[in-house]
Amino acid sequence: MAAAVTRSADVSTAPFAAAATLPAGAPVHAHFTDRLWGASPEEAAAAFAELAARHPVSVTLHDVPQTSDGVRNRPRRAAAYRAVARAASGVVVNSHHERLLLAEEGVWDGATAVIPLPVDLRTDAAARPPADGAAAAEVGVLGYFYPGKGHDEALTAAREAGLAALVVLGRASDGHADDLAAFVARGRDAGVAVSVTGWLDDAAMAERCRSVGVPVIAHRHVSASGSLASWIGYGRRPIAVANRYVEEMAALRPGTLAVVEEAGLSAAVRDAAFDPSSTWHGRTDVPGGLADIAAAYVRWWDEGMP
Repeated sequence: MAAAVTRSADVSTAPFAAAATLPAGAPVHAHFTDRLWGASPEEAAAAFAELAARHPVSVTLHDVPQTSDGVRNRPRRAAAYRAVARAASGVVVNSHHERLLLAEEGVWDGATAVIPLPVDLRTDAAARPPADGAAAAEVGVLGYFYPGKGHDEALTAAREAGLAALVVLGRASDGHADDLAAFVARGRDAGVAVSVTGWLDDAAMAERCRSVGVPVIAHRHVSASGSLASWIGYGRRPIAVANRYVEEMAALRPGTLAVVEEAGLSAAVRDAAFDPSSTWHGRTDVPGGLADIAAAYVRWWDEGMP
């Protein structure tokens, strides 16, 4: 591991800050999502190309282009990701689902390593806090708010299950503050009180995620999900609406997700509220922890990629 660290730099939100200290030609590993690398997909791809002109850059692609990007942004994002994959010395995604998406979207069908997002399992993940009746009646959705993240599906499920509260654990994604305000209003009209925590530091996020009654994952479209990994890391067994990614993660980490079809979400939420113990996985170890994922990257680099 130390050897890999000394010979590469991890580049993400500030693509040139870390690499600027390295001699030209030194290998770099970057995490790429266009929204962090530029004001537009084209600008992001150009920034990556500039880095790749100075360094051999292996890359982990996040937020892979797909239908939910819309008719305007979908082809622009696909073109940007295509350019990044072609410029990279090696390509990683966090799921077999995403590897299929790259091919389905015409982005990349070359060699692609699959290294899952890690689960950082808390030392107290198997310990459950005392049951709280009010908390058990609250649905929680973790992560940035944006249309398609599953908040509306969770709201419908809460209403149909007879639960009176839903908490958005996070803040609005940039540009979606008005969408969040409209969602809060929809909750009020539906008789479900929607609260929004805003940004939380690590300790506060852990406390809230471990105290909420019914964790729900209901993404309409998903690339890979950091919020799914976070729920598991906090000891929770969220109710997750079935899709290709969710089913892959359920197979990777058995017992950590309660997978349901969308039509069964409301009933699953109702059952979980009556049986809060079902929302905890109780495991002290899961595949794909931080050390496992770090080792997978080191093996990939040491084997010369791709």
